[in-house]
Amino acid sequence: MDPQLQELLDKKACEELVVRYGRTQDWLDTPGQDSCFWPDADIDFGFFTGNGADWVKTVMPHEQAAARRWHMSTSVIIQVHGDTATGECYGIAVGSHRDGDGNLVDNMYGGRYLDEFEKRNGEWRISKRTYVLDWSTQFPNALDAMTPDEFALNILTISEPGHPDYRPL
Repeated sequence: MDPQLQELLDKKACEELVVRYGRTQDWLDTPGQDSCFWPDADIDFGFFTGNGADWVKTVMPHEQAAARRWHMSTSVIIQVHGDTATGECYGIAVGSHRDGDGNLVDNMYGGRYLDEFEKRNGEWRISKRTYVLDWSTQFPNALDAMTPDEFALNILTISEPGHPDYRPL
Protein backbone atom coordinates (compact mmCIF):
# COMPACT_ATOMS: atom_id res chain seq x y z
CA MET A 1 0.00 0.00 0.00
CA ASP A 2 1.09 3.54 -0.65
CA PRO A 3 2.79 4.82 2.57
CA GLN A 4 0.82 8.09 2.52
CA LEU A 5 -2.48 6.24 2.22
CA GLN A 6 -1.49 3.94 5.10
CA GLU A 7 -0.61 6.98 7.21
CA LEU A 8 -4.04 8.51 6.53
CA LEU A 9 -5.78 5.26 7.44
CA ASP A 10 -3.77 5.01 10.66
CA LYS A 11 -4.50 8.65 11.58
CA LYS A 12 -8.21 8.10 10.98
CA ALA A 13 -8.20 4.97 13.15
CA CYS A 14 -6.56 6.92 16.00
CA GLU A 15 -8.97 9.85 15.60
CA GLU A 16 -11.95 7.49 15.81
CA LEU A 17 -10.47 6.00 18.97
CA VAL A 18 -10.37 9.44 20.57
CA VAL A 19 -14.02 10.07 19.69
CA ARG A 20 -15.11 6.55 20.68
CA TYR A 21 -13.60 7.10 24.13
CA GLY A 22 -16.18 9.78 25.03
CA ARG A 23 -19.05 8.15 23.18
CA THR A 24 -18.68 4.84 25.02
CA GLN A 25 -18.64 6.67 28.35
CA ASP A 26 -21.76 8.65 27.43
CA TRP A 27 -23.68 5.49 26.44
CA LEU A 28 -22.25 3.47 29.37
CA ASP A 29 -20.71 0.95 26.97
CA THR A 30 -18.04 -0.77 29.10
CA PRO A 31 -16.87 -3.20 26.38
CA GLY A 32 -16.59 -0.22 24.01
CA GLN A 33 -14.56 1.69 26.60
CA ASP A 34 -12.31 -1.36 27.02
CA SER A 35 -11.69 -1.37 23.27
CA CYS A 36 -10.16 2.12 23.46
CA PHE A 37 -7.22 1.10 25.67
CA TRP A 38 -4.66 -1.63 25.72
CA PRO A 39 -5.09 -3.36 29.11
CA ASP A 40 -1.47 -2.45 29.97
CA ALA A 41 -1.87 1.20 28.89
CA ASP A 42 -0.31 3.83 31.15
CA ILE A 43 -3.14 6.13 32.32
CA ASP A 44 -2.78 9.30 34.41
CA PHE A 45 -5.83 11.44 35.18
CA GLY A 46 -4.40 12.80 38.44
CA PHE A 47 -7.08 11.20 40.63
CA PHE A 48 -6.28 7.89 38.90
CA THR A 49 -2.90 6.55 37.87
CA GLY A 50 -2.73 2.99 36.61
CA ASN A 51 -3.33 0.73 33.66
CA GLY A 52 -6.03 0.74 30.98
CA ALA A 53 -7.94 -2.24 32.39
CA ASP A 54 -8.16 -0.68 35.86
CA TRP A 55 -9.06 2.73 34.38
CA VAL A 56 -12.18 1.29 32.75
CA LYS A 57 -13.17 -0.45 36.00
CA THR A 58 -12.78 2.90 37.79
CA VAL A 59 -14.35 5.34 35.33
CA MET A 60 -17.44 3.45 34.21
CA PRO A 61 -19.12 3.23 37.66
CA HIS A 62 -18.34 6.94 38.07
CA GLU A 63 -20.01 7.70 34.73
CA GLN A 64 -23.04 5.55 35.59
CA ALA A 65 -23.48 7.47 38.87
CA ALA A 66 -23.94 10.74 36.92
CA ALA A 67 -27.53 11.66 36.10
CA ARG A 68 -26.32 12.76 32.66
CA ARG A 69 -22.94 12.82 30.96
CA TRP A 70 -21.60 14.29 27.74
CA HIS A 71 -18.08 14.24 26.24
CA MET A 72 -16.68 16.00 23.20
CA SER A 73 -13.18 15.81 21.75
CA THR A 74 -12.03 18.44 19.29
CA SER A 75 -8.94 19.73 17.50
CA VAL A 76 -7.57 16.19 17.28
CA ILE A 77 -4.06 16.02 15.87
CA ILE A 78 -2.23 12.73 15.31
CA GLN A 79 1.33 12.05 14.20
CA VAL A 80 2.00 8.47 13.06
CA HIS A 81 5.37 6.72 13.41
CA GLY A 82 4.85 3.25 11.92
CA ASP A 83 2.96 1.18 14.51
CA THR A 84 2.98 3.95 17.13
CA ALA A 85 1.46 7.40 17.11
CA THR A 86 1.32 10.51 19.26
CA GLY A 87 -1.78 12.63 19.61
CA GLU A 88 -3.33 15.55 21.40
CA CYS A 89 -6.82 16.98 21.52
CA TYR A 90 -9.05 19.19 23.61
CA GLY A 91 -11.88 17.67 25.57
CA ILE A 92 -15.01 19.15 27.07
CA ALA A 93 -17.05 17.02 29.44
CA VAL A 94 -20.24 17.70 31.38
CA GLY A 95 -21.56 15.57 34.19
CA SER A 96 -24.90 16.21 35.86
CA HIS A 97 -25.88 15.38 39.42
CA ARG A 98 -28.70 16.24 41.80
CA ASP A 99 -27.96 18.76 44.53
CA GLY A 100 -29.36 18.58 48.07
CA ASP A 101 -32.66 20.09 46.89
CA GLY A 102 -33.04 17.62 44.02
CA ASN A 103 -32.12 20.15 41.33
CA LEU A 104 -30.01 19.00 38.41
CA VAL A 105 -26.58 20.71 38.44
CA ASP A 106 -23.95 20.46 35.70
CA ASN A 107 -20.20 20.38 36.18
CA MET A 108 -18.29 21.25 33.01
CA TYR A 109 -14.61 20.48 32.54
CA GLY A 110 -12.23 21.57 29.80
CA GLY A 111 -8.87 20.01 29.31
CA ARG A 112 -6.62 18.17 26.96
CA TYR A 113 -5.71 14.56 26.32
CA LEU A 114 -2.03 13.80 25.65
CA ASP A 115 -2.08 10.40 24.00
CA GLU A 116 0.18 7.71 22.65
CA PHE A 117 -1.23 4.94 20.48
CA GLU A 118 0.02 1.50 19.49
CA LYS A 119 -1.05 -0.73 16.65
CA ARG A 120 -0.91 -4.38 17.69
CA ASN A 121 -1.97 -7.14 15.30
CA GLY A 122 -3.48 -4.50 13.03
CA GLU A 123 -5.56 -2.81 15.77
CA TRP A 124 -4.97 0.69 17.16
CA ARG A 125 -5.62 1.46 20.83
CA ILE A 126 -4.44 4.02 23.35
CA SER A 127 -1.22 2.90 25.04
CA LYS A 128 -0.69 6.01 27.16
CA ARG A 129 -3.00 8.84 28.15
CA THR A 130 -2.40 11.85 30.37
CA TYR A 131 -5.31 14.17 31.06
CA VAL A 132 -4.64 17.82 31.90
CA LEU A 133 -7.50 19.87 33.38
CA ASP A 134 -7.45 23.46 32.11
CA TRP A 135 -10.71 24.83 33.55
CA SER A 136 -14.02 23.89 35.14
CA THR A 137 -17.33 25.53 35.99
CA GLN A 138 -20.66 24.60 37.55
CA PHE A 139 -24.15 25.79 36.60
CA PRO A 140 -27.81 24.79 36.97
CA ASN A 141 -29.10 22.41 34.32
CA ALA A 142 -31.72 24.14 32.15
CA LEU A 143 -33.14 21.21 30.15
CA ASP A 144 -36.54 21.24 31.85
CA ALA A 145 -36.93 25.01 31.57
CA MET A 146 -35.86 25.04 27.91
CA THR A 147 -38.23 22.28 26.78
CA PRO A 148 -41.77 23.21 27.81
CA ASP A 149 -44.63 20.98 26.60
CA GLU A 150 -45.32 23.24 23.60
CA PHE A 151 -41.69 22.94 22.48
CA ALA A 152 -40.76 19.45 23.59
CA LEU A 153 -37.47 18.02 22.35
CA ASN A 154 -36.14 14.48 22.55
CA ILE A 155 -34.10 14.08 25.72
CA LEU A 156 -32.35 10.80 26.48
CA THR A 157 -31.96 9.42 29.95
CA ILE A 158 -29.10 6.95 29.87
CA SER A 159 -28.93 5.48 33.35
CA GLU A 160 -27.64 2.00 32.55
CA PRO A 161 -25.94 0.14 29.71
CA GLY A 162 -27.99 -1.13 26.81
CA HIS A 163 -30.11 1.94 25.99
CA PRO A 164 -32.42 1.07 23.06
CA ASP A 165 -31.18 4.06 21.01
CA TYR A 166 -27.53 3.04 21.28
CA ARG A 167 -26.01 1.79 18.05
CA PRO A 168 -22.59 0.16 18.32
CA LEU A 169 -20.44 1.78 15.62
